[in-house]
Amino acid sequence: MAPRTLAEAALTGLRESLGGDVIIPGDPGYDEARALFNGMIDRRPAVIVQCESAADVAAAVRFGRENELELAVRGGGHSVAGLAASDGGLVVDLRRMHAVTVDPEARTARIGGGATMSHLDRATQPFALATTGGRASTTGVGGFTLGGGSGWLERKFGLACDSLVDVDLVTADGSEARASEDENPELFWALHGGGGNFGVATSITLRLHPLPAMSVAFLFFPAERGAEVLPVYREVLESAPDEVGGGFIYLTGPPEDFMPEHLVDRAVCLVLVTYAGTVPELRRAAGPLLGLGHAAEVVTELPYAELQCMIDDPPGLRNYWSAEYLRALPDQAVDAFCARADSMIVPSNSQHILFPMGGALARGDSQYPVPWRTAEWVAHPFAIWDSPADDARGRQWVRDARNDVMPWSIGLVYLNFIGQEGEDRVVAGFGAENYGRLAAVKAQYDPDNLFRLNHNIRPAAPSPD
Repeated sequence: MAPRTLAEAALTGLRESLGGDVIIPGDPGYDEARALFNGMIDRRPAVIVQCESAADVAAAVRFGRENELELAVRGGGHSVAGLAASDGGLVVDLRRMHAVTVDPEARTARIGGGATMSHLDRATQPFALATTGGRASTTGVGGFTLGGGSGWLERKFGLACDSLVDVDLVTADGSEARASEDENPELFWALHGGGGNFGVATSITLRLHPLPAMSVAFLFFPAERGAEVLPVYREVLESAPDEVGGGFIYLTGPPEDFMPEHLVDRAVCLVLVTYAGTVPELRRAAGPLLGLGHAAEVVTELPYAELQCMIDDPPGLRNYWSAEYLRALPDQAVDAFCARADSMIVPSNSQHILFPMGGALARGDSQYPVPWRTAEWVAHPFAIWDSPADDARGRQWVRDARNDVMPWSIGLVYLNFIGQEGEDRVVAGFGAENYGRLAAVKAQYDPDNLFRLNHNIRPAAPSPD
């Protein structure tokens, strides 16, 4: 009985110290608050702290540390490995901290730690400004950016972390710190790809870039034409201007008016061309792709914020993703990639994706711990399905898709694209040449590895006297 009383007293003290709320098992809203994007993962935290300020975050971190609770941090909650929740632990839930303040003259945005891409993009859209964002409106800005930040605009504006101005953190001891080029510069370096290893990002500032127009082309083909279309896509992208982005994607034909009925709920091949400019400019850049005899098309100019939500997936489905970053895409790789589409779960929300790299992404600062930016292409098998009966099939398809392109892999990976695949893959995300330096920063700001529900960097051991 005594421990229960102590726990209640501690929780009462926590509640009284917060502007936000505390939710525990049995409270109204508990199941909704703990639900994750990936429906395969079901975790029951002991405490969920719905923070409204940096002070709330600091109080939550201190409470978790003092009560020896495993700590999870939730921004957008998109982690495919479910790292935004902990069984029996404490969740620092940032979702109420989603304010975005735009300074159009300085071309910057101050972004709360719980903001999603939708919050950011809709705040910047009235000023015809943008920055590289995740390819879904529900992605959390903080985890996305601090993990590197790959998106539709990366060939034009670089990775999201290339536009990072500063970060406000709550560190493992509950204190607040700011990282920028001039303040804690080593921590600032580590936050260009090092993710949530060093603290809870309560706000970040990003540089914005002029984006007066945004256009997109969706060109759909029957899946069996993929091996014919992909080489043309490859050739177009090899000489495309930086304004061109997009991807080559196998997916299930959507039940939309523009889709021929015989392709609905069947595997189709999509050439997706994004263009940081007008439709006529897109048509000039993508000319050869427009003449291949596609079965359906959507070509339009639209607000960037609308593009960002066009391929959102609903939460609660079963997810398993991975990626391989490629040095080249020869014909053998094209054939291997296209053949694997035959075993994708169809119909489903799964996607078998090739993204082009290059442009400003490749020219970005090579000092940061995002070494995969040098790749030419990325293969991103993205399995999403409904039924637990397909779990083994979905996972195996992703693993097979990775293995198919392994001969052309550079051995490095964007960690936001994968789940928990072992320590070697974590090192591959940061680069072996960067890992020791990151571990030293980790040892300075989180020596006990309190922030370990992530693609974890182990703190460097103290130097012997």
